Amino acid sequence: MADKSQGKVEIKIGNLNFSAEGDQAWLSEQLAKVIKAAETITQAEPIAAKGDKPGEVKGHVSLASYLKTKGGETKQVQRFLATAGWLRHRGTTELDTAAVAKALSDHHQKRLGNPADCLNQNCGKGLCEKQPDGNFFITPEGLKALGEDQ
Repeated sequence: MADKSQGKVEIKIGNLNFSAEGDQAWLSEQLAKVIKAAETITQAEPIAAKGDKPGEVKGHVSLASYLKTKGGETKQVQRFLATAGWLRHRGTTELDTAAVAKALSDHHQKRLGNPADCLNQNCGKGLCEKQPDGNFFITPEGLKALGEDQ
């Protein structure tokens, strides 16, 4: 009787945990399945899970829900900042006024009367900063105003 090599594998990808013991051929098959499933899962997670701090957002969050938690339902300047924060969570690295306005429109949220003015007001408060290329970023003060970590 041939001695089959036994092995153990533990893997964690995002919120996916996998642990198994068995012969190496079987483990190899199972690991391939887990990795394939992990690719699908991680592509579907636009917002990473956060801790249990007040104001932080967990899991998959719609723009409407995000705006509600960040106080962006009534004030346009706050709606602009919150939408930029939501886009940032979804991986948008090139923030500009057009991207913010498009996100609001695409997700059927109240539009901004003047997105450029909203950006200027957020810059005036030190919550955003313009870059020479026309883009902007949310400053640490802006992230703090949204109740988020840097």
